[in-house]
Amino acid sequence: MTVNFERVFGECKPVIGMVHLGALPGSPLHDPQRGVDGLVEAAAQDLAALQAAGFDAVLFGNENDRPYEFNVDTASTATMAYVIGQLKSTLTVPFGVNVLWDPLSSIALAAATGAHFVREIFTGTYASDMGPWTPDAAKAMRYRDRLGRTDLAMLYNVSAEFAHSLDQRPLPDRARSAVFSSIPDAVLVSGQITGEAAALSELQAVKAVLPDTPVLANTGVKHDTVAEVLQVADGCIVGSSLKVDGDTWNAVDPERAVEFMQIARAAREGRLA
Repeated sequence: MTVNFERVFGECKPVIGMVHLGALPGSPLHDPQRGVDGLVEAAAQDLAALQAAGFDAVLFGNENDRPYEFNVDTASTATMAYVIGQLKSTLTVPFGVNVLWDPLSSIALAAATGAHFVREIFTGTYASDMGPWTPDAAKAMRYRDRLGRTDLAMLYNVSAEFAHSLDQRPLPDRARSAVFSSIPDAVLVSGQITGEAAALSELQAVKAVLPDTPVLANTGVKHDTVAEVLQVADGCIVGSSLKVDGDTWNAVDPERAVEFMQIARAAREGRLA
């Protein structure tokens, strides 16, 4: 386990709940009538529900900013910083940030808000819904260090959603190579799109080649799969399953959030067969 990962999450298998911000100013789905105050209000409600349910950490993301960008509008990052700043006094757990799909903006936001970790696609070459995708891990890591955040835990998603890897090496080989060349604090395994799970066999294969690196399930973890996932993975990130009716774009359902953490906690403590 890496020093930064252990510093943020301790020795448990962390369960990280998503705070999906509403569409930000400048994005096509933004609601100007609700405005920025509406974004803060909705995020505050989701954050309160996740913390009350006992999640180990939360992750702020801009999943509603469809269609996504590789070079995110400055207003998006600034608005995310404002929203998080408004909520920071209520945070009781570690938090991370993710500005889709822009590693440098994600790191800048983490530095500005004091985030404990960041999630992004930092490595690989992809054909994607957004066009050709070639992130630069070296540039991102150096930017992190220039901003004085060597303590920032870097969570590398190695199986990008909405995309097909042009690197035809098997996923475990790509994950192993990313750890060797790019020194992430954790590796994330994802399904094809938000809310869809990666095959358990993919998680198993990646973990088998990375016994000393935390490997987390990044998408599609559900109430009826979290126990099985945590038998293999070193934690998970969950969003859609916690929402009203299990719909990614709805608010967090407090009852679903509580139930999810009850199952996850029992699985971690070995109280589920």
